[in-house]
Amino acid sequence: MTVVHPSAVVAKEAVLGEGVEVGPFCVVGPQVVIGDGTRLMSHVVLDGRTRIGQRCIVFPFASLGTQTQDLKFRGGQTSVEIGNETTIREYVTVNAGTNEGEVTRVGSGCHIMAYSHVAHACRVGDGVIMANGATLAGEVVVEDLATIGGLVGVHQFVRIGTMCMIGGCSKLTQDCMPYMIVDGNPAKVHGINRIGLQRKNVGEDAQHQLKQAFRIMCRESHTTSEALQKIESELQGGHELNHLVAFIRASERGVIK
Repeated sequence: MTVVHPSAVVAKEAVLGEGVEVGPFCVVGPQVVIGDGTRLMSHVVLDGRTRIGQRCIVFPFASLGTQTQDLKFRGGQTSVEIGNETTIREYVTVNAGTNEGEVTRVGSGCHIMAYSHVAHACRVGDGVIMANGATLAGEVVVEDLATIGGLVGVHQFVRIGTMCMIGGCSKLTQDCMPYMIVDGNPAKVHGINRIGLQRKNVGEDAQHQLKQAFRIMCRESHTTSEALQKIESELQGGHELNHLVAFIRASERGVIK
């Protein structure tokens, strides 16, 4: 049964799934679609072309789907999409895209903590954790299972690789390689995310390959292209190593070392 508190303002055109709860003083716009079992606790604003999945929980004063803060915005149909079973804590903001048809996406099973910001056209994968006050500038890509520490600032267009762990208060202006621990201002790679890899049941052989790739890329005196050649010639490729190499090759901003 869908429950809407009497003090909430829900546009008649909004689509609410089965078992949705809309708490006190929430505002839901006419182009919003809310999946089954999702709960808006109180004082939540869902606006614009926003689609939120099933069994999500949105805490007080979060604002999702509002207009981009990008000064280049000139109007048009932009949107926000949020997956299933994602938790969005207090005062989180997720902005719609800037250009016509642009979408800001947050995946399923994410935990977005208080005061975090996801700007226009970001693509946040599944199982991502953003600690309190983490902020993504426009068009940032965060791959699945990455963890971003509190008060981290991420420059526009940066990519954060899968299972990467970003230490609190770090400043990211280049891409963060998958499976690594990154920390500092300026940010540096401190090693592979061994605990994260173990928790995701990545085998010892794959971890060893990643550790050797880290040594070649970040601790030896090679250019990026030289390091990639050495990694590919000396190490036995597996899924994780192949993904790491492909990620680095696709980088346009360069990778943090």
